[in-house]
Amino acid sequence: MINRITQSARLTGLLELALFIALALGLKEIMDPFFWRYSGPVSLITTIILITLYIRARHQSWSSMGLRALPGVKAKLLVIPQALLVFASVLAVMVSLTKGLDAIGITILSDPIAGEQERWGDISGNLEQYLILLGISWISAGFAEEMFFRGFVLTRLTTIFGSAKPALAFSVFLAAAFFGFVHFYYQGLAGFINAAVIGLILGFWFLIYKRNLWPLIIAHGSMNSLGFTMEYLGFAG
Repeated sequence: MINRITQSARLTGLLELALFIALALGLKEIMDPFFWRYSGPVSLITTIILITLYIRARHQSWSSMGLRALPGVKAKLLVIPQALLVFASVLAVMVSLTKGLDAIGITILSDPIAGEQERWGDISGNLEQYLILLGISWISAGFAEEMFFRGFVLTRLTTIFGSAKPALAFSVFLAAAFFGFVHFYYQGLAGFINAAVIGLILGFWFLIYKRNLWPLIIAHGSMNSLGFTMEYLGFAG
């Protein structure tokens, strides 16, 4: 009986994963001709809304996927150093990887990404565009991407493959590869590598923090905000 329930849960997780990944990708394709620049964030937020409606219909909530309440002042304050640790680890790994590749003549991660300029435009000194991108940094990247890629996708993958350490590692790698894939369409190979590596780091922190999304949301939103702030002030690109 236990075996059948486990198999049933795995099958349900697989079907849910396939459905909502297909939905997210399909919505983006539908939206592309109308507003390509923002089709990714809008399709992702729409997918999050639909997942929310679905899990509520099944008497579930996002708390089981990491967006849980933080009881007490101590738990809330602890999120800040946890987020700083995530931020610092991503920064350290990406800087080390970029400089290491540069040292052997591979500049793919240090070269400007043409797709970003094409998608977001020149935000240097453009306050209106900068504020729009700050909003996207938190609503789409911080909340929606973490809820979808770590909260939903990674949680479903661990349901499918199990909780043994090799299975958890495999789930993190799969979720990270998918995270890289969805950045490939406008950032190319550099965007894929960059996002996949960051996805790996965030995925492992998600498990280390016992599936608590809040430190990841704060770190991810802060990373994107810092990047756009540097561009706005003319220190990047």
